[in-house]
Amino acid sequence: MSSTPLLDNIQWPHELRALERRELAPLADELREFIIQSVARTGGHLSSNLGTVELAIALHYVFDTPRDRLVWDVGHQTYAHKILTGRKSGMSRLRMKNGLSGFPRRSESEYDTFGTAHSSTSISAALGMATAFKRAHSEQRAIAIIGDGALTGGMAFEAMNNARHTGADLIVVLNDNEMSISHPVGALSNHLARIMSGRFYNTMRRGGEKVLGVAPPILEFAKRWEEHMKGMVNPPATLFEEFGFNYIGPIDGHDLDTLISTLGNVKKLEGPQFLHVVTRKGKGYALAEADPILYHGVTPFDPAVGIQPKPSSKPGYTQIFGDWLCDMAALDPRLYAITPAMCEGSGLVRFSKDYPERYFDVGIAEQHALTFAAGLACEGLKPVVAIYSTFLQRAYDQLIHDIALQNLPVVFAIDRAGLVGADGATHAGSFDLTYLRCLPNMTVMAPADENECRQMLFTAFQLDGPTAVRYPRGSGPGVAIVQDMIALPVGQGEMRRQGRTVAILAFGAVLTPSLEAGERLNASVANMRFVKPLDETLITRLALTHDLLVTVEENTIQGGAGSAVGEMLARENIAIPLLHLGLPDRFVDQGDPAALLADCGLDAQGIVSAIERRRQELKSLRSDSASA
Repeated sequence: MSSTPLLDNIQWPHELRALERRELAPLADELREFIIQSVARTGGHLSSNLGTVELAIALHYVFDTPRDRLVWDVGHQTYAHKILTGRKSGMSRLRMKNGLSGFPRRSESEYDTFGTAHSSTSISAALGMATAFKRAHSEQRAIAIIGDGALTGGMAFEAMNNARHTGADLIVVLNDNEMSISHPVGALSNHLARIMSGRFYNTMRRGGEKVLGVAPPILEFAKRWEEHMKGMVNPPATLFEEFGFNYIGPIDGHDLDTLISTLGNVKKLEGPQFLHVVTRKGKGYALAEADPILYHGVTPFDPAVGIQPKPSSKPGYTQIFGDWLCDMAALDPRLYAITPAMCEGSGLVRFSKDYPERYFDVGIAEQHALTFAAGLACEGLKPVVAIYSTFLQRAYDQLIHDIALQNLPVVFAIDRAGLVGADGATHAGSFDLTYLRCLPNMTVMAPADENECRQMLFTAFQLDGPTAVRYPRGSGPGVAIVQDMIALPVGQGEMRRQGRTVAILAFGAVLTPSLEAGERLNASVANMRFVKPLDETLITRLALTHDLLVTVEENTIQGGAGSAVGEMLARENIAIPLLHLGLPDRFVDQGDPAALLADCGLDAQGIVSAIERRRQELKSLRSDSASA
């Protein structure tokens, strides 16, 4: 790794604040190179973090952190922040088990003031903090740093709409790294930003308000004139001024002198302040600058060479969905695809190019995505919503009221179901079977392999009501994919192994370890396929011919597929010992996916051990009963 003499002497922000301003630019170079080398070894989010190096330095240089609160949004852009707040050595275990989180985490550091692994929440959280400071007559400041992608979420605008009414001294820093709402930044805009954030300008501004306050029409005219002039210089200003913010910018987010001067001025201002900062994703690493999407989330690579394509022996579930979507779209012009800002992650790149008129990326707006799909369905179209399990949670009310209640034919392709590895608890799809199966009109499927995923997606598309197909991250067991699409009989599972005494009911991808466990125990194994409706005939038959039923699912046990089996047996007055295996009643942290599943007892050995313990308990109970 390159020499980093300045960075080596900076462990905490107070040491950063002791530097001369002329030393900050070399520090930024060292910090950026450290991030490149570090993430190249561990994997993680790269391009977004390279874009926030100067911003992190300036914020910690100007503000008295952690007394002043920084709320980063989305939190995957906080590596520089973590390194400057005592966690440089921890970067060697970034996103690993018992290592640093890839996102802000309150339990990890007092400098991580709010968990922001999802997006669009920072302004609300910072506004709450700023309001608390106001009530306590504290001079502490709350600063929300929000990306332009996160700003597409409606919650951010709800918070801005509320900010002026609280009277709190909130600072919002927009990290505009896609140039999506700003014009080119240069010396003139930097100069104007310094003027508009300066004390003289704002003192004159407040003084003018007091003088003109005796003549409200003139005051209103003056405010409108100021908004108009800002709008002429920079169109986004008008929008944020209408929310009651004092808009400043845009400024160059890599110009430390301008950043520090402007932030220093903004720190002294009262009321809601909005600073527009333009940065470049991948800044300082040419390959990431050229392709920031490729270098957004990376696995370990050689930074001297860059990311090289790796041949895959089998397609992942995301690719299987993307291929099915294009194949289905060729057969049915009613198919429309919707994603909340997850085109690459959800496998929609090919579809977006082949069928651009039927592709909608609605931004980080999960609620809108679902109701938009509902509107399409009302007019006879067949929308498919491609979404991560953890992000679907954000639109639960829309799922219930706008889709399920109206029984609209919307297909949910739910990616990242179950544990997701390095992204940890915030991104794990631990709860979807629980929150989906309780909804009337909903059909819920869980494929056990690649081909079953393709056929279930086709089955879902044929149904005239809301349907979900949930599948895990990564690859399946390697089952050959049949190109012909055949609808599966709804609510029917299949026997995959006939054994004795114990019957394992496997839901989804856990069928593979369940079959291995079945071989070791000579147990029967059923691929249940459907969580709702259940195959009650199959469950009844297995309950009447075995001594123990075991349900296995990569979902929280509470309220999941196993609970559905127990409810069905209780309703039918069928008494049989049950063992429910699934995710525990805790948030499962980051780590290697296979190791995490083993920790949760969802690998073959864990299933065998749990069944053997349960059988021993039942044997002891029978022995105690007989002796009594």
